[in-house]
Amino acid sequence: MTIEEAQQKVDEWIKTIGVRYFNELTNMTILTEEVGELARIMARRYGEQSEKESDKNKDLGDEMADVLWVLICLANQTGVDLTQALEKNFEKKTARDSDRHKNNEKLK
Repeated sequence: MTIEEAQQKVDEWIKTIGVRYFNELTNMTILTEEVGELARIMARRYGEQSEKESDKNKDLGDEMADVLWVLICLANQTGVDLTQALEKNFEKKTARDSDRHKNNEKLK
């Protein structure tokens, strides 16, 4: 599935099953909540904290998909074409960072 297709599928789902989009500020709050849930699993599974029993069966991919879902909702609501935005972001990062990371002693 392309990013464009994902944006279309989320929009179709919202309009047929979800009734309507939550407003942008509500979705921004939901995005923050979903990122927090992902961060909790990452910190406990890959960081130094011990993983709680209740988190051991959490699906990392599903948590990432929750973040992506709400991000796509926000893009749809605000008229952002994520494919175009990502392409521009690659251009920006390439122009800015083409030598920066290669010359970073911390990465060697």
